[in-house]
Amino acid sequence: MIPVRAYLRLLRRYLRPWRGRVAVLALLLGAGIACQAVNPQLIRAFLDRAMSGGSLGGLLTLAGGFTALAVGHQALNVAATYAAEQVGWRATNELRAHLAEHVLHLDMAFHKGHTPGELIERIDGDVTTLSEFFASFVIRVLGNLILVLAVLGLLWRESRWVGLTMTGWALLVLAGMLAIQTVALPWWKAMRARSAEFFGFLGEQLAGTEDVRASGGVPFMMHRFTRVMRAWLPEQVRARLGFAALWGWSILTYLIVGMALIFWLGWQGLQAGTLTIGAVYLVFHYSDMMREPLEQIRQQMEVLQKAGAGIARVEEILAIRPRLDESGTASLPAGPLPVDLRGVQFAYQDDGANGETVLEDIDLAVAPGRVVGVLGRTGSGKSTLARLLTRLYDPAAGEVLLAGVPLSAVAPESRRARIAMVTQEVQLFRGSVRDNLTFFASGSEDERLWEVLFSLGLGDWAAGLPAGLDTVLETGSAGLSAGQAQLLAFARVFLRDPGLVILDEASSRLDPATEALVERAVDRLLAGRTGVIIAHRLATVERADDILILEAGRVVEWGERAALAADPDSRFARLLRTGMEEVLA
Repeated sequence: MIPVRAYLRLLRRYLRPWRGRVAVLALLLGAGIACQAVNPQLIRAFLDRAMSGGSLGGLLTLAGGFTALAVGHQALNVAATYAAEQVGWRATNELRAHLAEHVLHLDMAFHKGHTPGELIERIDGDVTTLSEFFASFVIRVLGNLILVLAVLGLLWRESRWVGLTMTGWALLVLAGMLAIQTVALPWWKAMRARSAEFFGFLGEQLAGTEDVRASGGVPFMMHRFTRVMRAWLPEQVRARLGFAALWGWSILTYLIVGMALIFWLGWQGLQAGTLTIGAVYLVFHYSDMMREPLEQIRQQMEVLQKAGAGIARVEEILAIRPRLDESGTASLPAGPLPVDLRGVQFAYQDDGANGETVLEDIDLAVAPGRVVGVLGRTGSGKSTLARLLTRLYDPAAGEVLLAGVPLSAVAPESRRARIAMVTQEVQLFRGSVRDNLTFFASGSEDERLWEVLFSLGLGDWAAGLPAGLDTVLETGSAGLSAGQAQLLAFARVFLRDPGLVILDEASSRLDPATEALVERAVDRLLAGRTGVIIAHRLATVERADDILILEAGRVVEWGERAALAADPDSRFARLLRTGMEEVLA
């Protein structure tokens, strides 16, 4: 079935803000249709007057009127096309922004199941097909349908038999187009899905180019590339068959059936004396006029095939609801935040099914201003704990509370302002140093930015840049050392002044000299704040007040660092004696 309701729903939602421009477009469209409908009447009058010996002045007047209307029609057509493109692109840009915002608000479970390349194709590729639909629908589909109806009305006025015959022919053409469109729509949807799969694969491989080349995996990746392309090709061919079927139907119905009907009607009218030469020309011209709008409708049916698939896929994304309820309204207080975890359990979900339990029966109480060092083997649940504290996920059971308030009840704006996390993977954007520090938000004074940079040891580096804070940084930390990128991430946290700071192995990839600089910055960062440090090295937790050791998702040791270090039977004491790697191996 053709998703007519989905078409109309999108048109209403995204054209409503531009209803003034749409009204202007409708006026231009109506004036153009009027010019097209009236002009053949002038030719008919010219032919009939010429055959009956009309005056030269009258013939010149008719010829001048015809020329003026023809030129006016072309001018109106250009203006209407410009207005339609403006409306179409503005509407689809709004849709693209809405879709991007929706995807960004979906939880991490969704993003784990969809590659960035696939989402780019959904947001950009699918919506681009809709931009053609929005830009063309009003002027070429709706406008041409109005023109066809106007022409049929004039043909009925000329002769009921001519009107009846050509109405039947037009209905036959449109019915065939709609039938082909219904069949071809699933083909285009499958092709768009393959397209998203391809771009998802391509984005993933390009992001890992360095590792692929270093490990000699280029031949394997090219083999996978070929397999994806081979799977895409049959879907492309089948989708193109929908185009071919529409084109073939147009050739059959117009060049064969339509032309035969036109010549037969003209011959019959002349033989019966019901049509003059001018009237025969009028019938031929009006019938030929119907061919062009019907042909344009056929072309737009091809666009409609792509748009229908795009609409279906866009609505699939918009129908996905976040698993996290963000309706909380509570605000977190100023200052360091106390943290409480009560009976927390968690398992990552795959397609709605619960996976293996990652955290189980976690009970924890961190006083405000305390720093907790979290230790454990890979896969013990350390990073998952950080994700729960930042509410990238909600626990399957139990509660996470900050300052006595369940994290799920906290307003998103308050949570993001009062909780900050820095990981070993620092995300920098193509933009100025200032924009990367403030996340493109306005309002931060340069004096404050410089104060933070100098306090973290980045002031001299930033002052030496060609344009200072206005120097543009490349995507992915290009041109920066790992330490500089990490310190920029710390500077972001300083500017927000959160009450809880989570460091997820933030210095694990740094050399000792750079790590010493970062460690000094960490001391400044944690001063007067509650801190959670997921440690990679024992030196990192020397500043911790408390130690938490996880094993297989359970708390196996928890207490004050000094007390645990003084207890020879504690796991932490054994770590200090033998080294983290041996005890956690």
